[in-house]
Amino acid sequence: MPTLYFAVGACSLAPHIVLEWIGAPYQAVKVQYGSDDLLSVNPAGAVPTFREDDGWTLTQCGAILDYLAAKHPESRLSGGGSLRAWAEAHRWSAFFTSDVHAAFWPIFMPNRYTADDSAAARQAVVEAGQKLVAKQFAVLERHLNGRDYILDAGRSVIDAYSFPMIRWAMKLLPGGLAEYPNVQVLHDRVAADVAVQRVLLRESGK
Repeated sequence: MPTLYFAVGACSLAPHIVLEWIGAPYQAVKVQYGSDDLLSVNPAGAVPTFREDDGWTLTQCGAILDYLAAKHPESRLSGGGSLRAWAEAHRWSAFFTSDVHAAFWPIFMPNRYTADDSAAARQAVVEAGQKLVAKQFAVLERHLNGRDYILDAGRSVIDAYSFPMIRWAMKLLPGGLAEYPNVQVLHDRVAADVAVQRVLLRESGK
């Protein structure tokens, strides 16, 4: 059975949601970053890590989502079948990987971005990260105007990819999503999905 290794609060929530949307049998294994259990399947000690029945292993959230959408075309989660629809899906996958996710790192780990160990220096890094995140969420907010989902073809793996990062923004931006009503609507739409609720309960351990 395919296995997803995930950590609570991480972007591995995205493929966890997609696997639930697909509905095919799979196993979800909760791990800690850098744990022996995780290192045994991914020497980088990172999540998400996805392993197929034959032992083939895939890492990196965007790659896993792309693979799952292609493996299960019946799920209609790829964003459409045309060349331009494929390109748009990859565009937004890259946006969440390179622009949005990366913008959170100064907030998560400010010590990586300053040699000054003072609280003031760390706070300055966090605030710079918050500005980067806000800039990217403004792009997403404009794009979502008049849309139910990120891609034209409807619900896709890209909406799942956005979901954990939207949840981070709700907690880590000073105003939460107050300035991003369209993003809030997308969050609420995804969060109301029964399959997503199952995943959130599973990851919370309840």
